[in-house]
Amino acid sequence: MSIENFPDAFDSTVDTGLEWLSDNGSGLFDAINDVLKGAYESQLWLFNLTPYYVVAVLIALLGWRLAGLRFAIIALIGMLFCAFIGLWPETMGTLALVVVATLLALLVAIPLGVLAGLLPRLDRIIEPALDLVQTMPPYIYLLPAIALLGYGTGTALLATFVVALPPAFRLTSLGIRMTPNEFIELGNASGVTGWQMFLKIRLPFAMPSIMAGINQSLMMAFGMVVIAGIVGSGGLGETIYSAIRTLDIAKSINGAIAIVILTMVLDRLAQGAATAQEGKRL
Repeated sequence: MSIENFPDAFDSTVDTGLEWLSDNGSGLFDAINDVLKGAYESQLWLFNLTPYYVVAVLIALLGWRLAGLRFAIIALIGMLFCAFIGLWPETMGTLALVVVATLLALLVAIPLGVLAGLLPRLDRIIEPALDLVQTMPPYIYLLPAIALLGYGTGTALLATFVVALPPAFRLTSLGIRMTPNEFIELGNASGVTGWQMFLKIRLPFAMPSIMAGINQSLMMAFGMVVIAGIVGSGGLGETIYSAIRTLDIAKSINGAIAIVILTMVLDRLAQGAATAQEGKRL
């Protein structure tokens, strides 16, 4: 095969592989899509079950507990502003997407990160794959997801899951490896079991790093759900994409402001939780 023909051959192989997966794994991918949609719709139903002012007050109270009174007031005003500009349903849709995708990513990333922290060989195997995931443009993950799951929230959640997973994995693994040797030696000298060593020594030292990973995963998820608006994800991402297509500048600006407010609120809440966890450890 000549080098001139290689790009066409490679593209044909990729297309054939995706077609084979779609044809032979349609039942599996339909089930995955249904599970992802069900998780999203359940979370969205829960958010919409409560009036907007109650949700805003609850977020403010949580912010007061984690980040102080000043932030609580700002968070309350910001969340109410999202409702007053008519984008509360879309804001809750984005929040549901971020929460579900991040939780799914953490369910995979944190246990794997713990194992990688305890087993350096596993960490060396997974790290190159994470490097690839983090260096590729985020919207690239939408294309195979569309081919396998079609348009909709399932595709958005899968792509967001992929983007949100690496930070939590890396920082969890790092946190486990950062346990001071003197404390490990003290635990061994005290005769603790391996499980006790993990729960009482390694995990407390790793928690600040794990919390930082959760925060970073949230931020990556926010960036992805906005991009995922082009595949019909719902929420503020789709609102902005639709406004851009119709040149509705005011609506696109409103959507961008709502995303900034929601991102800042969750970022500060995550940072506050991390700070509180660090205070408990000290």
